[in-house]
Amino acid sequence: MTPAPVKRIVIVGGGTAGWMTAAAMAKVLVGGYSIRLIESDEIGTVGVGESTIPHLREFNRSLEIDEYDFVRRTQGTFKLGIQFVDWSRPGDSYIHSFGVVGRDRALLPFHQYWLKAHFAGKAPDIAPYCLNSVAALQGRFMRPANLGAESPLSSIAYAYQLDAGLYARYLRDLAERGGVRRTEGKVQETVLRPADGFIEAVVLESGERIAADLFIDCSGFRGLLIEQALHAGFEDWTHWLPCDRALAVPSGLSGPPTPYTRATARQAGWQWRIPLQHRIGNGYVYSSAHLSDEEACSTLLGNLDGPPLTDPRPLRFMTGRRRQMWLRNCVAIGLSAGFMEPLEATSIHLIQSGITLLLSFFPDQGFDPVLIDRYNQKAALEWERIRDFLILHYHATERTDSSFWNDCRTMSVPDRLVEYMELFRGSGRFYRENEELFTQGSWVQVMLGQRITPRSYHPLVDLTSDTDLEQFIDNVRHVIERCAATMPPHESFIARYCAAAPPQ
Repeated sequence: MTPAPVKRIVIVGGGTAGWMTAAAMAKVLVGGYSIRLIESDEIGTVGVGESTIPHLREFNRSLEIDEYDFVRRTQGTFKLGIQFVDWSRPGDSYIHSFGVVGRDRALLPFHQYWLKAHFAGKAPDIAPYCLNSVAALQGRFMRPANLGAESPLSSIAYAYQLDAGLYARYLRDLAERGGVRRTEGKVQETVLRPADGFIEAVVLESGERIAADLFIDCSGFRGLLIEQALHAGFEDWTHWLPCDRALAVPSGLSGPPTPYTRATARQAGWQWRIPLQHRIGNGYVYSSAHLSDEEACSTLLGNLDGPPLTDPRPLRFMTGRRRQMWLRNCVAIGLSAGFMEPLEATSIHLIQSGITLLLSFFPDQGFDPVLIDRYNQKAALEWERIRDFLILHYHATERTDSSFWNDCRTMSVPDRLVEYMELFRGSGRFYRENEELFTQGSWVQVMLGQRITPRSYHPLVDLTSDTDLEQFIDNVRHVIERCAATMPPHESFIARYCAAAPPQ
């Protein structure tokens, strides 16, 4: 007999994770589904970052969200990449851009040709060969233009810098219009079925009992369902990513918003700078084993571009993930699934990824354990691949100015990351595995930016004559320069299409 379909869905927790989940399910699950979200206005949401990666554009498109309306209502700006300052050495700076690096030729990626020219002293660092990097530092932005496949202006990859609280509110409006029912209240008890330990219902402080077929835990760090009720377990990654605290504070604008996020390495961690239309989001992510809260606060407030608008808000966390993100009839999405520090702006992406994966693996009431195991395998793989990319930033450093950086530089790292770095050191090669999030271009930009210098280049580059190689490299750079010059200033683009009303 075919098991009954899952029809009753309860989401515990709001915020970005809860309302992204609710909005997506309201859009996809039409016809007889009951979707209910429980949240309390008394419980604050955690939003250590307001920066995103390009994948959010696909999520918004799937919900048929008008981009300009979305940017306007979240007081957002556009993002071409992330600038990393002082990471490999004090004084160093590089851009991890979202865009294509150069132009591939024959069977080889552009950076292989660039390496040979760079070794010969005929090419500067990699940034001038990426439109996003050049435009970001010039403060320029535009959406892709339909100018043909050969034009870099046709394939501009970008993301957003936004107010995560306003984004959650935006999605709540969308979800409720789609039939999602919101219930104000706090979960006091989780009722498990005696026979199999599945969640049968949650009981609110008001005494209301809410039953469902599928429960989605968006309760944040607490993991109210997945951990407190079901004891899924947690895999701690602090030994690789030692930062365990953050201070966040908004500040006033000090100039036009930049079309990129900045991450500046500090004594025991790093400071973020995320420009929105009417303020700047700032924060210091740090290791409490290497720095006191008072020192962190002083450093953060001493490195703002404008006056602070509130007192710094503290946050404690542990980097890692649930051992099982889907257990029985409960799926953890967002911080209840785990925490990845916002260094590469993956927090909202991991919410999106969890939602997409759940809808792809959507169960019936049989809750096939093979299906659940496969979900957990795929989710774990994505988390681990992102984890390794973050570790790269800390480990590949030449800094010796603090015990924090000495510990990061000398720590042992996952075998897969060692293989990636050694392969690149040999001849600049990188091979992306399966469906991992970050592309070859991302890894190459960060490894070069962190001073992992290849000893050589791919031998097939020598099939191109020195004259042709120099002409090819120079042409790419000149095309990028001309394209960037045609792009309008970032603030002008926002003013024309999606300027937000001043906050009340």
